[in-house]
Amino acid sequence: MKQSVLLVIGFTWPEPASTAAGNRMLQLLLFFKSKGYKIIFTSAASRTELSLDLEELQIETKSIALNDSTFDAVLKEIDPNIVLFDRFLTEEQFGWRVSENVPQALKVLDTEDLHSLRKVRELAHKKGIPFALKDWVKDDITKREVASMLRCDLSLMVSSFEMELMTKTLRIDKSLLLHLPFLLELITPETQEVWPKFNERSNFVCIGNGKHAPNVDAVKWLYHYIWPLIRKALPEAQVAIYGAYMPQQITQLHKPDMGFFIKGWAEDAMTVLKQARINLAPLRFGAGIKGKLTTAMQSGTPSITTTIGAEGMREGLNWSGAIAETPQELASEAVRLYTSEKNWQEAQQNGVTLINELYNQEKLGERLATSLHTIQEKLKEHREQNFMGSLLQHQSMQSTKYLSKWIEEKNKKVL
Repeated sequence: MKQSVLLVIGFTWPEPASTAAGNRMLQLLLFFKSKGYKIIFTSAASRTELSLDLEELQIETKSIALNDSTFDAVLKEIDPNIVLFDRFLTEEQFGWRVSENVPQALKVLDTEDLHSLRKVRELAHKKGIPFALKDWVKDDITKREVASMLRCDLSLMVSSFEMELMTKTLRIDKSLLLHLPFLLELITPETQEVWPKFNERSNFVCIGNGKHAPNVDAVKWLYHYIWPLIRKALPEAQVAIYGAYMPQQITQLHKPDMGFFIKGWAEDAMTVLKQARINLAPLRFGAGIKGKLTTAMQSGTPSITTTIGAEGMREGLNWSGAIAETPQELASEAVRLYTSEKNWQEAQQNGVTLINELYNQEKLGERLATSLHTIQEKLKEHREQNFMGSLLQHQSMQSTKYLSKWIEEKNKKVL
């Protein structure tokens, strides 16, 4: 029996040690490996020092180029059963080539988060106006992203909030979507037993990749408005800011006399979180679900965050810490949990419940396996029912395809 083949088209080479997106991709790769798939990972991006060593996981890798028909031959040679697009931008660039060269392959889009939602929220924040769903619905990026989802056989949604946006606001057929948050190991009593206790921890931590605009804004807001209030109540307190690729506007906030320390990249975020008593994540815009918050739960560290931070992550269960909106409220909750062992322990246990109830990798893996099998068994019927998807693949709608062909021809003439 021929081994099933998964082809991944990565927006970047995954960096699990520095980004939630990298961790998410690693989780999916490990899922497909556990199901016996041969995996080939491709990307047009450049690798970095933090890129995962995929070869060590027995995953083949190939560098590919944008706007280059040589990828057509790569597709035919690999002949995948499933093509996984890492974010909608890769589907825009390569999806039409997949449809033309390996039409039998199941096309799966891992959205990571709704990029359009994050961008429109960021724009509203910069303008100082409230975010409105109507602005998101009419935005060009939203239309591009949703079109990409419709062209695929299945789109993976990490956030329950974003799943609702798709099904209730835009009325996308549920057969094209799968709610699949992070796939995480259960937190066992044995795991909890070795966590540092309340009195063995001290100070605060804040983690976030410096290339991600919501994280940069959160650190600046923390520094200027929230931390002074915490420091006033807890004069000896310190906060350590961790994250790869920190820009100068963040590194210049290193102020030891204020107890505000910029540490840079943490090789092991969980180790850093286990040493802290409280995780601070004052996010004012963004989308998806937050790896820094699930990692904090896995470390037994309560988190103080905003509604945006916890969005789509708890499905009615109690939060592992506190959710607040203003600097005063965030600081007050941070001090309350920092100084109350009873409240801190309750928050910690809420985190255990959230991970074990909502992020159980075994249950979520079976959910994904069942969905993939169901669609593959009746792929023709599945696609026939997706009229909008077939419409968007009509030649009159394929602007990205013809733009790509034009760029390729232009590049040949330049050479």
